Amino acid sequence: MTSTAHRTADRPTQGAARSATKPAEPPAEKTSAETAPAQAADTVGQIERLARRIRLRAVRMIAPHGFGYLGQALSAAETIATLHTGFFRPGTDRFVCSPGHYIITAYAAAAEAGVLADTELARYGQDGSEIEAIGTERSPGTDLTCGSLAQGLSGGAGFALADRLRGAEGTRRTFVLVSDGEVEEGQTWEAALYAAHHRLGDLVVLLDANDSQVDGPVSSLTTVEPLAEKWRSFGWYAEDVDGHDPVQLLHALEKAVADPRPGVVIARTSTTHGLSCLPPEADGHFIKMPAGLAELALGELADDHA
Repeated sequence: MTSTAHRTADRPTQGAARSATKPAEPPAEKTSAETAPAQAADTVGQIERLARRIRLRAVRMIAPHGFGYLGQALSAAETIATLHTGFFRPGTDRFVCSPGHYIITAYAAAAEAGVLADTELARYGQDGSEIEAIGTERSPGTDLTCGSLAQGLSGGAGFALADRLRGAEGTRRTFVLVSDGEVEEGQTWEAALYAAHHRLGDLVVLLDANDSQVDGPVSSLTTVEPLAEKWRSFGWYAEDVDGHDPVQLLHALEKAVADPRPGVVIARTSTTHGLSCLPPEADGHFIKMPAGLAELALGELADDHA
């Protein structure tokens, strides 16, 4: 004889029957707090890959000549990669390359964006080529690049003011790449004063502080520090960061573009960063790269997508 307890155990309870027929709940959507770390990690990965590609393209450009302005691309690669990962809007925003010898970085970024073909980059520094080693008024990849140093911020302020006069303020940004050597010159500070006075909030400076110029380390020639405090005293929003750290660059640029004042991101960098094969005595301002060293550099930077 089967006991009542056994019969009860053989039958599903009323609650169990209901749960067996109830449709499965859809998986809960992840909150923004849960997805943010993964998104941030993906963005950082994009920046790191783009910075590596910028360096690789720069080495390819100077390798046939055996020398060139490679150090500027090595120092500014993460800054420019961050700019092109969620901040710079092609066709809307403007990019000013104030130090003309940094144009190699703009060329590399433009090639990654599909604006310049590899065949065009291959003519870097050749006679008659628009891909000149020092930027000119016809250089692709920028809205303005300058011959004499320290003129770019004046041009950038002019762009931002023109947008205001046209009624386009708040719809486009002007990003100006400036070198730390350029802050030795008075025109940079005149433009900084002007931009702050007129509250040109669509203007953002990317200051590549690599402590390098043709005469030697900037710090050995002129005391430009403390940079952040000086810009703030002029009325700018200023962030001082490790220019090879994408996370710091992302946060700094986010704050700079959101602030109503003109903003400056001071990126502390090195003209040999990302290439361990460079000899310790390498002149970061104008790097000499014989064939053997170029081969090592290309091998170090090459990846599956090169």
